[in-house]
Amino acid sequence: MTRSISILGATGSIGASTLDLVRRNRDAWKVVALTANGNARELARLAAEFSAEIAVVADEGCLPELQAALAGSRIEVAGGKAALTAAATRQADITVAAIVGCAGLEPTMAAIEQGRTVALANKEALVSAGDVMMDAVKRHGTTLLPMDSEHNAIFQCLAGNSYDHVRSITLTASGGPFRDWSADQLATATPAQAVKHPNWDMGAKISVDSATMFNKGLELIEAHHLFPVGLERLRIIVHPQSIIHSMVEYRDGSTLAQLGPSDMRVPIASCLAWPQRMDTPCAPLDLAAIGELTFRAPDEQRFPATRLCREAAEAGGAAPAVLNAGNEVAVAAFLAGKLAFTRIAVEVGRLMDRFSPAAPASLGDVMAVDAEARALATQMLEPA
Repeated sequence: MTRSISILGATGSIGASTLDLVRRNRDAWKVVALTANGNARELARLAAEFSAEIAVVADEGCLPELQAALAGSRIEVAGGKAALTAAATRQADITVAAIVGCAGLEPTMAAIEQGRTVALANKEALVSAGDVMMDAVKRHGTTLLPMDSEHNAIFQCLAGNSYDHVRSITLTASGGPFRDWSADQLATATPAQAVKHPNWDMGAKISVDSATMFNKGLELIEAHHLFPVGLERLRIIVHPQSIIHSMVEYRDGSTLAQLGPSDMRVPIASCLAWPQRMDTPCAPLDLAAIGELTFRAPDEQRFPATRLCREAAEAGGAAPAVLNAGNEVAVAAFLAGKLAFTRIAVEVGRLMDRFSPAAPASLGDVMAVDAEARALATQMLEPA
């Protein structure tokens, strides 16, 4: 049976991995919409290869290039934020929400409001707008499948079990490239060093988040919304090998763990095939060759990001949106060479202390909080 799919963020790493799996099962899929921010050339190539119904660039300035590249084809072409959101409303059996940052909030909400299946890879959707998004999921009867490797692992370990039976949920963290660095070394860390993740091939922003441990803290906030067992039952542990992606401990003492290679095609395949399974090109785990799996407690003295994220989750309301906006601004400043690595968490903490808006009641409220938080964070980073 052929299923239809839309991919919001088709030219990013998640989009590329998703399309790799679609390509390997070409007869099983009909591609509806493919979107990108501004990479018109690659988007056009993918749209042509997969005979997409529509290709959309969020950056309207890139629309002429996309139109020229797809001239003479039957593929509909559009540009701009409104067109991006409209593409998310196209009827598809599954929509992959993989746009990075708060730019993905409105398209993700639009997909959720269609009441079908959304595979969520956009971290900011639940971090900044978790209450609003999850309320929309319930109202529209949407099936929300977590595509992040850690949340997908938890989803698999729960496998329909009651939350009442869960004693704890543990998210594993690789610890990033600086997990063994001293505080003095961290103070001199460069962007080039931060983006070299030891286990995963990811974009610059998420690689820096992994290095600061913000990524794991943001995932804790996401897990709080996806798996309502209470914040006190959510834990983080550093697991350098990145073989166990998360664990669920049950009341009877049993702990279920999902193991797999450090390849996003595994959790993506889990979402695409759910509730069935599908083949992937990923090599099977060779545990004898891996040799050992090790664990350690997170060090919140060197990496305070997880503490800040837990505090934001406990505060609720607009706090997670403020934290996320501040982190995005600080990471951008670090990547531009304008902020020291160890100042990222410091600046996020300063922003949270300074800005405490009312709890957002709608997506519009979330976007307003995000915009104001970004403006204030940017102002705070300007030289005195």
